[in-house]
Amino acid sequence: DFGRSSELAFVVEPSDDIAVQEQPLILYCQVEGIQPITITWRKNGVMIVDSENAFMLANGSLYVSRFQRVRGDGSSDEGEYDCMAQNHYGLVVSRKAKIQAATMSDFHIHPQNAVVEEGGVARFQCQIHGLPEPVILWHKNSMPVNTDNERYTLLPKGVLQITGLRAEDSGIFHCVATNIANVKFSREARLTVSGSRSSVYKDPMILVGPENLTLTVHQTAVLECIATGNPRPIVSWSRLDGRPIGVEGIQVLGTGNLMISDLTVQHSGIYVCAANKPGTRVRRTAQGSLVVQAPAEFVQHPQSISRPVGTTAIFTCVAQGEPPPQITWLRNGQILETSDHIKLKNNNSTLSIYGINQADEAIYQCLAENSAGSTQASARLTVLWADGLPSPPQAVRAETVSATTIQVSWEKPLQNTKEIIGYVLHIRKAADPVEMEYQEAVSKSTFQQLVTDLEPSTSYSFYIKAYTSRGASKASEVTVVSTLGEVPAMPSLFIKVINSTTVQATWEPSIKLGQHEGFKLYYRKVHLSQYTGPVLLASNVTAYNITHLDASMVYEVKLLAYNQHGDGNSTVRFVSLRETVERTVLNPPCDCMKDEQANKTSTTGIIIGIHIGVTCIIFCILFLMFGYRGRLLMCKNVQEQLSTPQIPRSQRSATGLVLNGATRRDRDDRDLNGKQLDMNELERLFPVSPSLEQQEKGITSAHSPSAPHDETQISTLPLDEFSVIEEQPDPLPKNPHGSNPAAPAPDHGPANEG
Repeated sequence: DFGRSSELAFVVEPSDDIAVQEQPLILYCQVEGIQPITITWRKNGVMIVDSENAFMLANGSLYVSRFQRVRGDGSSDEGEYDCMAQNHYGLVVSRKAKIQAATMSDFHIHPQNAVVEEGGVARFQCQIHGLPEPVILWHKNSMPVNTDNERYTLLPKGVLQITGLRAEDSGIFHCVATNIANVKFSREARLTVSGSRSSVYKDPMILVGPENLTLTVHQTAVLECIATGNPRPIVSWSRLDGRPIGVEGIQVLGTGNLMISDLTVQHSGIYVCAANKPGTRVRRTAQGSLVVQAPAEFVQHPQSISRPVGTTAIFTCVAQGEPPPQITWLRNGQILETSDHIKLKNNNSTLSIYGINQADEAIYQCLAENSAGSTQASARLTVLWADGLPSPPQAVRAETVSATTIQVSWEKPLQNTKEIIGYVLHIRKAADPVEMEYQEAVSKSTFQQLVTDLEPSTSYSFYIKAYTSRGASKASEVTVVSTLGEVPAMPSLFIKVINSTTVQATWEPSIKLGQHEGFKLYYRKVHLSQYTGPVLLASNVTAYNITHLDASMVYEVKLLAYNQHGDGNSTVRFVSLRETVERTVLNPPCDCMKDEQANKTSTTGIIIGIHIGVTCIIFCILFLMFGYRGRLLMCKNVQEQLSTPQIPRSQRSATGLVLNGATRRDRDDRDLNGKQLDMNELERLFPVSPSLEQQEKGITSAHSPSAPHDETQISTLPLDEFSVIEEQPDPLPKNPHGSNPAAPAPDHGPANEG
């Protein structure tokens, strides 16, 4: 038996039983362990004293000589029995055995007369209660029914089904109920088979559907379903949850009864019986629930352990069953009560014992119980204690230093101090459970410890243990002290100017400030020493308007939170109303509707302006590109014109200077309309220097063989400074001979106008 305490454990425990009236009863109990072992019995929690009727045998079993359900004094031998075993290691209690008296009641359902046509179905039922469950058999004409006949089906609950009725099935039927308590007979019922098989169509119909059943694992369940109809319906079974019924342990009795052997918890569910008309979807259904219970059994047993004094012992006991079992812990046979150092967790599956001492040494039992049964398992706790360990530290004191700090001091133990290697300070909030305790290690030469990071206004408990390489001393006396209260933290203050005489102070919600009762608000003009206030505000207030201020002054605003421990640190802000007044004068209040319309108009204008600007830029770029190209061509033609032989100045006014090109005889007729250069303008722009006339080489104009030579000095013309004035050409003088061969022919090439 896994997890059993080797010092004391059960080998055989009493089991549930049904006793027969006036018959002897034996309840078995066998224990192993270290002798001497004492065994006693209890019934319903009361110790059984040996008597003539009930006494304990030498092997520890209980013998009841004449079991009686009710005795003359009103007592009964029925009840819950358990066996207790004890030695010097502890005490254990067996599982509870439920003892009941065998009984049988009268029949409360008897078979009824029936008249059924040939080929139909007959059903008889009788019902009776008893302990143990009575076995019911059927008799026909005072003879047991032939169960080898496949048309006869006997169900465990006292039902007889006869299908495909024939004339020879007519007769008188009754049932016989038997158990260890009695044998009883039901009343008789007559079955009459009439007429011949009918061919009239009948819809399928379920005569009797399945009942709701509650059984225990390993038992057998029979779900009844009997249907009639013409043609004979087909009976089928399914689960309402859609899961398959399976085949193992499944059997069909008669024409449609479902029997499930060796039940498990997985068989629990709602079962549906369907009667189907062959070849169609016409069907009738009936359903019943099956609940399978399982007695409690252990998945994990508690284990015997040994632990030094002052440490923690943990026992784990996990049980399963259907319904889920309840777990109870015993200590030496008595129900274990929780305390500060004994805790139960995880639905009582885990037992924790903190700071164990020698008084905790015992046998601990886990009892798992549900409606289907109970079981128990035990384990022993051994507390290790070494001789020569130090005595507990002395004179433990704790003094409050601040809201988060306490100083603990102590004196060394009175005995066995040579082997001490250090001390351990155990710290816990006084209101917390023991498992929330934490420790701080201290060197052996230190007799005080500053405990920090504590919570304000909170009580803490402290105790000390001295440790050696062989174990720890017992715990010192526990001392409890509280930390000081803490004032609230600084609030975050913000100032907003509402108008020229009002400002609004706002701050964070109170939850961020710790424990506090409210706020105090002060304000003053910066050149004054006296504050206005305090203005007392509740803890849930987060804003306050300060009114009737001087618009020309600068103000100081101060806010702090307070509680029963005092005022917290304040937050200070400065605010000037002068700038607000100046901004109001410079920027008077606007008409919002007008501003909105103006904004819309301004936006439209901006968009149009952007389009116009882009268009102008494009035209400017094109103009510059073509203008620059024209100037290049123009300057080139002028240079060519100026570099050709020139006519005398006296003749220029008459002949003119043709721009951009030399004479071309094939275009003389069109030359009269050409554009001429204003020579006066050229002379004004480009005067001829006398010195240059002497230095530069003259250019001879040879328009005719007889023309005199005229030397003309040419100046260099920068392109960027060159401009042309366009004028109407003067009429050319008439040649007396009808032509002017000496006149230069105008060039009809491209001309650039500037």
